[in-house]
Amino acid sequence: MPDNNSIRLQKFLSQCGVSSRRAAEQLIQQGKVLVNGRPAQLGCKINPKKDIILVNGQRVVADKTRRYIMLYKPRGFVTTMHDELGRKSVDMLVANVGERVFPIGRLDRNSEGLLLLTNDGTFANMLSHPRCHVSKTYRVTIRPPFGDAQLHALISGVRLDDGYVTQPADVSVAVAEDTRVVLLMTIYEGKNRQIRRMCAALGLDLIRLKRIAIGNLRLGMLPQGKWRDLSEQEVRDLYSAAKRTQQNS
Repeated sequence: MPDNNSIRLQKFLSQCGVSSRRAAEQLIQQGKVLVNGRPAQLGCKINPKKDIILVNGQRVVADKTRRYIMLYKPRGFVTTMHDELGRKSVDMLVANVGERVFPIGRLDRNSEGLLLLTNDGTFANMLSHPRCHVSKTYRVTIRPPFGDAQLHALISGVRLDDGYVTQPADVSVAVAEDTRVVLLMTIYEGKNRQIRRMCAALGLDLIRLKRIAIGNLRLGMLPQGKWRDLSEQEVRDLYSAAKRTQQNS
């Protein structure tokens, strides 16, 4: 008879806050996950009430305490909870959270700003799903020259190095000086290193990239390297925005 308590291993690891489902699959493939003392297989199902799950030698148990935090990631930190190359990573900045959390999406090493972390796998998967188009707003600093043609291209769509043409974006000039131009850019998709690639395709010299908002959630005055818990309303707003964009896609 089927076991009604069974669940896919990667889903269980995600729900327990070990990692996202994609990262959990990588852990399984790397042989870092044991089920009842044996190396786990990708796609296998487990019974959380009976089976003993170890990740890197530590037992994983279901945790009912859900945490949703925002972090101001500084430049120079990689968006991972462990870096095998020994680089500074965001786990160093959230070591005092009190729960094991993992990032939702990523900011590249040389970018800074708003990063969400959680131990709620359902929440993370909803926000990182390919059909989720919750807006993300960036403060983009470039060196001149910068003209109307480039502004129009950013707004209407840019052909990237792989041939993909980006969706329309909201772009405005916040600062225009002799030595720098600051743009406010809101995009509604999440291609890898998208804004950097958009700027590179247009020959723009990008010198600073800072994410300042996800949906209606703004970074505000949170200091670099610091984090705070989201309010219940902020979590509900992100849930609603993710569901709305998936329904409309």
